[in-house]
Parts: sequence; structure tokens; C-alpha cells
Amino acid sequence: MPNSNHCAIIVPDAPPVIQVATKLARAFGNLKVRYKLMLLHNLFYLVLSCGVYFSLVPAIEEWAGEARAREAALRQQLSVATGHPLPEPEADFYEWVVYRAKVTILVVLGVTYWLAVLILEGFVMPFYIYRPLRVLLQADEASRRGDRDHELVEEAWITDDELGRLMRSRNATLEKLRRHEEELERTLARLEEALADLRRKNYMLETAKQSIAEQDRLASLGLLAASLAHEINTPLAVLRGSIEQMLEGARGEAVRRRLERMLRVTGRLQRMSETMLGFVRLRGEDVERVGVAEVVREAWELVAIDERAGRVSFEMDVPADLTISGNPDRISQLFVNVLRNALNAAPPGGHVWVRARRIQAGEKPMVAVRIEDDGPGIPADVLPSIFEAFVTTRLDSKGTGLGLTVAEGIAHQHGGIIVASNRPQGGACLEVRLPAARGAEGEPGIGDGASGSAEGERKQVRRQ
Repeated sequence: MPNSNHCAIIVPDAPPVIQVATKLARAFGNLKVRYKLMLLHNLFYLVLSCGVYFSLVPAIEEWAGEARAREAALRQQLSVATGHPLPEPEADFYEWVVYRAKVTILVVLGVTYWLAVLILEGFVMPFYIYRPLRVLLQADEASRRGDRDHELVEEAWITDDELGRLMRSRNATLEKLRRHEEELERTLARLEEALADLRRKNYMLETAKQSIAEQDRLASLGLLAASLAHEINTPLAVLRGSIEQMLEGARGEAVRRRLERMLRVTGRLQRMSETMLGFVRLRGEDVERVGVAEVVREAWELVAIDERAGRVSFEMDVPADLTISGNPDRISQLFVNVLRNALNAAPPGGHVWVRARRIQAGEKPMVAVRIEDDGPGIPADVLPSIFEAFVTTRLDSKGTGLGLTVAEGIAHQHGGIIVASNRPQGGACLEVRLPAARGAEGEPGIGDGASGSAEGERKQVRRQ
């Protein structure tokens, strides 16, 4: 970009006179407009005054000399004519006239100068030069600050001279620039909206691709499960028949209880094999009132077959009168999966707690069952996807990642949900919320009655 003072650049090889003149020109160019004008009109008046003075004074001196010569000639003629010489004047009148003329010229020039300064600096220059420039500079400063309310010069300050045309041109340029900026902002906003929509659609596409891939794996697993169910139905039927025969000839109460438990488990396995991983369908005729305490106790008995249960303390705090509406086998499967998850997470000597209470979700009464353990908890990166298929944090290569997925599906079938979180004291917490069974009007909930311990069952089972 060329220098604004390119005309005042000093050439090193130039003569000294040119260098001095260049420096003076640069200093003059750096002055403000007001000082430039003051210097110029003072210089102009000085030149004009010198011209007037040195033009009039010689003429007056010449006139005075001629007048003095004529007077001397007349005095000589009169002296010759009268025969008597005339006396010389005491003072030179013409010198006094010249002196007075000089003083008068200087006074007139001085008065004229101050009148000119008063008119120019008091009225003409402020109203027609300085004020328009100040308004233009203020508008330019507002434009640099981004103050759009004051960046344009008001029409009242715009005249038809060069400064006025400059102001109009500046206003038109700024208005055009602002219109382009607004259009650019609108375009950027549309681009951002399009980008956000594209990101959302990309996310939906990725989610859909993952869902399709997971559905393909689940479909394959469903086919495998159906094949397995078909293959194990016959052995289960033989096993059930054998247990029934052994039960008929069983002696001793302990043996009968063990065989009855084996018979119930075998029957459950038969029912599960018929609908293995088919939890997406729930027949209405299978829905009935289910006691929460009973189904949780039975689920723990099934889970407690694992030898690790002997090293974990199990505590259950569930009111005996708390019931839910659902399919008993599917509800039992739900709690089996959740309790097995807690048992796997609890360390040796750890604890598993089950607590239940009635809650109100809007106008719908619900039963909230909290299953807690004091294990390591759920990792933060796994917690958001804990209920997705094939998600497991077990390190023993025995976890399939389907237990909580199946449990969540059963809960959704019954109109409920499962919420996973970590306990502040350490460990995981899974809260199962299922619709409460609708009984007779006035059916008491948790906390109704004289005493919670008297009304509800508070069972604590400790296995050492």
C-alpha cells in the first residue's frame, strides 16, 4: 500500500534545498486542516499586505517628492518676483504626510486582518469546514466501534459542496456494506441450520445403521434361540417326568421341598424355552396380580444357586401387600436378570439390597423396586448404553450383555421402566418401576397401617 506521504519522501541524493523543502512539505501535510487553513490565510494576508504596503508607500513618497519640488520652484519664482527671499518652512510637511500615510496603511491592514480572522475563524470556517469535518470524523469513529445507530451522517449536515458529496458517498457505501453484511449473516444462519440438520441426519443415519446391525444380530440370535428351544424341549420334558416320579416316591420333607423346587425350575425352563428371547409379545391372558415380595424372594432363590451367593449378604425390605400387574414368569425372569447382575458385581463379603415402595407417576400408581450392590459401580462410558444388547463389563468372558436388555424389554412390555445409576456410597443401583396392581378401593400402600414392620414383610437373608 503506498504511503500517504509519498509526495514528501526525502531523496537521499537530492540537494539540501530540496531536502529542506521536502521536510517542510511533510510537516505541513501532517498538520490538521484548521492549522493548515490558518497558516495559509495568514501567509496569504502577509503577502497581500506586503504587496499593498510596498506598492502604495513608494507612490506616496514619489508624490511627496514631486510636490516638494513644485513648492520649491514656486518659492524660487516668488522670491525673484518680489526681490525678497521667502523663509524656509520649519518642518518638512511632506515627510509628515508620508509618515502618516504609512501609519494609516499599517492600521488599515491590521484592522482588516483581524476582521478577516474574526469572520473566517468565527463563522465561515467553523460552520462550513470544521463542523462538517468533525461530524464526518465522529461518524467514522462510530463505524469503527460498530455503533450502527451513529455511523451515518445525518442529512441535516450534508451540503452540496465537496464535503457534502463525500458524506453522501460514504453513507451510500456504508448502507450497501451493511446490506451485504445482513445478507451474509442470513446466509451463514441458513448454512448453520443446514449443517445442524445435516449433522442430525448423519446422527440418525448412524443410529439407524447401528440399530439395523444390532437387529440383525438379535435376529440371528433369535433364530439360534428358537433352534435351541426346540432341541431342549424334549430333554426338559424327560427331566420333568423323572422329577415327578421321584416326587411321588420321595420320603422326607427336605427331599420333597428340594424336588418341588426342581420341578418349579424345570417348569419355568420349559415355559422360557417356548418363548426364548421372544419377550416382545405379551399375551393378555398371562397378566395377573403378582406379589413383589414373593417374586423377588423366588428370583433370589434361583440366583442363589450360584456358589458366589454364599459369600454375599442379601437383604430384602419389601412390604408383603405390595403387588404389581404382569406375567409372573416374565416378572420373575426380570428380577432374576437384575439380581444376577448385582450378584456378579458384589465383591466377596459384599451386600445386595432390595427395597420396594409405592410411588405415584402422574395419575398412574407404580411400584419402584431398587436393587443395589456395593460393587465397583457402572463405568461412566458404559452407563448411557447399559441396557443395549451385548453391552457387558464382566471380565470373566461369561457375560453376554443380554441380561439387562431382556430385563428392560420385559419392563417395557408391562408398561414400566428400568433406571440405572451409581450409588453415592459406591456400587450400582437399578430401579425397576412397574404398574401397581389395581385392587379394591382403599387398598393400602407402603406406609399405611400402624407399623411398617407389622404390615409388611421385612426379610433379611444373610449368607456367609
